[in-house]
Amino acid sequence: QVQLVESGGGLVQAGDSLRLSCTASGLAFTRYAMGWFRQAADKEREFVAVISGDGSSTYYRESVKGRFAISRDNAKNMVYLQMNRLQFEDTAVYYCAAGNFDAAARGFLFWGLGTQVSVSS
Repeated sequence: QVQLVESGGGLVQAGDSLRLSCTASGLAFTRYAMGWFRQAADKEREFVAVISGDGSSTYYRESVKGRFAISRDNAKNMVYLQMNRLQFEDTAVYYCAAGNFDAAARGFLFWGLGTQVSVSS
């Protein structure tokens, strides 16, 4: 049974940093690209970042480039999202996903339950 469990969310002020973590189990971790998506209240789920299975390639949505960094530790089956200079607009539930190296949600097969990130302005 595949499980993806996110952690690290919380309430911060604008300009602060947070690091999200996702622990994966039940899958051949290195065979999957890992992505982060987010969904704000009353909005569609949107792509944030993706990293290839071997960690050599990454891709970000434009609004987080230079502020967020995705990384993975294949020895620990974990993926991270370092979020710096957080903005109110980053407030959302953040989801970890496993699948293809893709910016579309349909490219991901497995999803976590999400962790809330709230940024006060």
